Order: sequence, then structure tokens, then C-alpha cells
Amino acid sequence: MTTTEWITDIALILVVFRQLREGRLDAKTFLIPLGIVGFVAYSYLDTIPTAGNDLVLIATLMAVGAVLGIAGGIYTRIRVLDGHLMIKAGAVSAILWVVGMGARMGFQLWVEHGGGADDVARFSLAHDITSSQAWVTAFVLMALTEVITRVATIYLRSRTRTAAALPAPVLDRAA
Repeated sequence: MTTTEWITDIALILVVFRQLREGRLDAKTFLIPLGIVGFVAYSYLDTIPTAGNDLVLIATLMAVGAVLGIAGGIYTRIRVLDGHLMIKAGAVSAILWVVGMGARMGFQLWVEHGGGADDVARFSLAHDITSSQAWVTAFVLMALTEVITRVATIYLRSRTRTAAALPAPVLDRAA
């Protein structure tokens, strides 16, 4: 793993740890994780392999990312305090985030340094996965999907909290 890969992986994990302390829900809540995965996607997604079962691998890991992201967004507490939306990642949300982001990092370490390259090559051959780029694409899109679905879930949930926190309109009976 390169230094950049370590930094981006750790930064993505730290995003949720930052939210273990309750804080104000603001643009940074959305822009920081989206910016990080946007940088990763720009850096690693040259093409999307479509031969063999590459798309099946990619779709499977994207589905895993979506499940982790939606669940993480659901298990993030959002409340109104003094007219502001507050956010706090719960333990379940943090665990799901670390599992998702850590899985990619662990897989890469296992393949590069843990002797997993031969196992992945055999699995790829047996399941018609045509290249190492398919694995890279699948894990990058898994992370991208996890981040997008998590922040989208938080955003949608925050909109319902905002609507619920607004005072009911006062009807003028004289009119």
C-alpha cells in the first residue's frame, strides 16, 4: 500500500470516529467523506472492467457497501438541539463503517503482504474474474457506495428531523 492509500483509508475511518462525539450537522458532515472518496475514485478508477464476471464482483461489493452505508446512516443519531441539528454516530454505525473501510484495507494488506495473492488468483480464475483491476474497481466502488449511501441516509433523516422540529403554522381565524 502506498502512503496515499494509508492516508485515505485512515482518514475515512477517522471520519466516523469524529462523529462519535456529538456535533452540529453541517456541510462538512457531507463534504469531507464525499471529497475523500471522490479523490480515491479519481485516483483509481480508470476504467470499469466488464469482461467475465467482473461486473458481478463489482455489483456484489457495491451492494455490500450500500447495505453498510444505509445501516450506518440509520444507526447515526440525529436530533434537534437549540434549533440546530446534531449528529452522533452510535457504536453500531462506527463498527459498520470500520468493517466496510477496514475490509478493503485488510484485503489489500493480505494480498500484498499476507500471501493472499495466490488465493485471490485461484478464486479469480475459478470465478471468471479477469483482472486485478476488477478487484480494485470493486473495492473502490464499494467504499464510494458506502459513503454515498451513508451520507444520503443521514441527509434524508435530517430533513425529516428538520420538518418535525418546525413549529406548526398559526392559522389566523379572523381572516
